[in-house]
Amino acid sequence: MPINIIDHARERMLERGASEDEVKITLEEGTPSEAKSGRKAKEKILAYDGFWQGQRYPQKKVRVIYVEEGDELVVLTVYVYYGRWEDSL
Repeated sequence: MPINIIDHARERMLERGASEDEVKITLEEGTPSEAKSGRKAKEKILAYDGFWQGQRYPQKKVRVIYVEEGDELVVLTVYVYYGRWEDSL
């Protein structure tokens, strides 16, 4: 299914540290989670082992909020959380 990432979501990706590939992986392989107002959400824990705002983190969780419109997924916003959730991926 084609993916359309709106400008707002692209801005949040840049501001929060998510790549387009990470968003696509999250949509393809992520776990569905709750979202408001008829929207859908998926999240995925990814290996990171990098720095964010001066601190090193082993993993990051990418959460994608989207809707299905016709034959495409429209990404509305993206959240990124840094930390450790699993011992191994």
